[in-house]
Amino acid sequence: MITSKELRKKWIEFYESKGHVNIGAVSLIGDGSTGVMFNVAGMQPLMPYLLGRKHPAGTRLCNVQGCVRTVDIDSVGDASHFTFFEMMGNWSLGDYFKKEKTAWSFELLTKGFGLDKDKICSTVFEGEDGVPRDDETAEYLKGLGIKPEHIFYLPKSDNWWELEGTVGTPCGPDNEWFYPRHDTPCGPNCGPACGCGRYVEIGNDVYMQYRKLEKGYELLDHKNVDTGFGLDRMLLFLNNLTDGYKTDLFLGAIEYLEKVSGKDYDGDEEARRAMRIIADHTRTGVMLIGDVNGILPSNTGAGYILRRLLRRAIRYCRTLGIDSREMLGVAKVFIDEVYDEAYPLLVEKKGYILEEMQKEIDRFEATLEKGMKEFDKCISSIERKNEFMAKSDPAYVKETVIGGKQAFRLYDTYGFPVELTREMAAERGYSVDMDGFAAAFKEHQAISKANVTEAKGGLESHSDAAIHYHTATHLLNAALKTLLDKDINQKGSNINDERMRFDFNFPRALTAEELKAVEDLVNEKIAENIPVEFKEMSLEEAREQNFVGVFSAKYGEQVKTYSIGTFSKEICGGPHAAATGELGHFRIVKEQSCGAGIRRIKAVLEK
Repeated sequence: MITSKELRKKWIEFYESKGHVNIGAVSLIGDGSTGVMFNVAGMQPLMPYLLGRKHPAGTRLCNVQGCVRTVDIDSVGDASHFTFFEMMGNWSLGDYFKKEKTAWSFELLTKGFGLDKDKICSTVFEGEDGVPRDDETAEYLKGLGIKPEHIFYLPKSDNWWELEGTVGTPCGPDNEWFYPRHDTPCGPNCGPACGCGRYVEIGNDVYMQYRKLEKGYELLDHKNVDTGFGLDRMLLFLNNLTDGYKTDLFLGAIEYLEKVSGKDYDGDEEARRAMRIIADHTRTGVMLIGDVNGILPSNTGAGYILRRLLRRAIRYCRTLGIDSREMLGVAKVFIDEVYDEAYPLLVEKKGYILEEMQKEIDRFEATLEKGMKEFDKCISSIERKNEFMAKSDPAYVKETVIGGKQAFRLYDTYGFPVELTREMAAERGYSVDMDGFAAAFKEHQAISKANVTEAKGGLESHSDAAIHYHTATHLLNAALKTLLDKDINQKGSNINDERMRFDFNFPRALTAEELKAVEDLVNEKIAENIPVEFKEMSLEEAREQNFVGVFSAKYGEQVKTYSIGTFSKEICGGPHAAATGELGHFRIVKEQSCGAGIRRIKAVLEK
């Protein structure tokens, strides 16, 4: 069996031998520039360089990039869906092109991984919209020894890459590599596009040789190659497996769950699904909390996705019949055994990761049982109504929808993400009135005067005290930027009526003198009684006016901004004090590490 560590090493060493520089992986968390919360593809961080910017490492690059995709969360539980995965990539930025790339991909597959060249299949672009078919790539493939009958011409929908909705951007055909699972075709036209499952897609090479115009395409002078091979998929294929949870990426986690539950992964279908969900969501939670720009569970943006994943895993711990704190044991397997070499930051931040996961588990467990009972009451109420109506009216069509207000109560009172309620409802044959949920949510927003869809600022309540602490985090953030480093950013916060906790990126402990200076500057701004000004504007306007986004979140076209004079300007959902003079005296009570490169300040406001 080839392991994930061996596969990463083989990929990087092969392309380094071809003159590529390993540029390493970047943060999983989107920086806001691409309009997505997470990196969802290996090439995503390279887009500026594929569009023409010069890369400091040169024109030949390679790496293994972690990615997070959450559009298929509900599918996790089968044998092939994951929310975190890795892409093995290499790029040519105006350097080599089709001849070299086809030869290298072929060499890696045959000599590196031992695949039979007589079985390798490939798909190329068949030509469309005025662009000729890619005979050039097909000829190179034949020259390498791939049989002509194993080269398939497919349309734009299969073998073309471009950025949808753009003009002037590079695009072009791609060459996808396939391998048959077995030798028996499904029929006379069996091929990679027939969907019978015989062919496994191994990876693809995109040849960016055209520029997209208003109508049609033109050839580029500066041509790029973008290669993407999925590590998880390749690992599955090379080990002749069909279950993604049987590779070494998950073996330790599954064995741990079997041990603590006493259930057999292979022999119990319900347990198998639960183990997959717990393992996948815990892994993604580890990666997001332990990322260089790590996030924490919250009710906004990327933090909401993280909370949804962890809470879904917690619920499936009950399905498996284990204490949800066993998720921490699963997390340790990923940190200590699976990703210790590829992501050493996880090892450095291990204590922090486990602590934050423990907090989320404790938060949800505190209300989970009551929430489940409330959910059961909703279902029972509908069933009683259906039974009663059916007796009095034979033509009655039974109701199968949970009301929006009930779904919102589960969210607001018991911390159930509405997606979790929808999933539980579907398991019982019910749906959720999402329009009604949205209406209840909107009504709640009006009452609380807080935009909980964008940010809650780490508040545990919306009392006056918590609101004052929230405003103080903005002053603290600005003070740290002013006195220590302009690149400091908030990495998390937690606020209640008694104190505030603020996490930020910084490489070392603050000295006593620095802490005193920060404390004094915050109190200086409080003493000035500066009005807190709210404005709603476009995201573009906010950036032009130098507003800072506290978290790497996906913002809408319109954002809420809060200014404290010229001292602090942040994109934030609120709520805030009317003026800084309301806050009282700011005092730092503790400064400590909470992970590699992350510091934490705890402070109080004294009246």
